[in-house]
Amino acid sequence: MTMRPPARYTGSCHCGAVRFAITTTFPELTTCDCSICRRKNALMVSVPESEFELLAGADNLADYRFHSGTAHHHFCRTRGIYPFHRKRMTPDHFGVNVHCLDDFEPDGIPVRVADGRGMD
Repeated sequence: MTMRPPARYTGSCHCGAVRFAITTTFPELTTCDCSICRRKNALMVSVPESEFELLAGADNLADYRFHSGTAHHHFCRTRGIYPFHRKRMTPDHFGVNVHCLDDFEPDGIPVRVADGRGMD
C-alpha cells in the first residue's frame, strides 16, 4: 500500500455548523477501544496541529474530557456529532473522524487499533 500524496480535505459536523480542514497523506487510520471511542465508533486519522484548521463553529463545539482530562473530545452542540479531538498521548495532534470529511472514502488505508483501554 502506497501512501496518498499530501492533500487538503475539508469536513464538517452533520449540520455544518462546525467546519474544518486538514492536510494529510493518510499513512494509517485508527480505531480505539477506550470507553468513549468504542461508543462513538469513529475511524480517525491523526494530524499535527499545524495541519488542522478550524474554519467555522468554534462557539458550537462542546468539549468532553474524562479519565486524565488531557484529551479534548469535541462534539457539535446542535447534533452531537464528533468531528475531532485533541489527542491525549500527543496533545499537539488532532484525531479527526474521517467519516466527517467531505467526499472521502477510506478504502485501502491500513487501520490500526489503539489500546485505549490499557492507557494509565
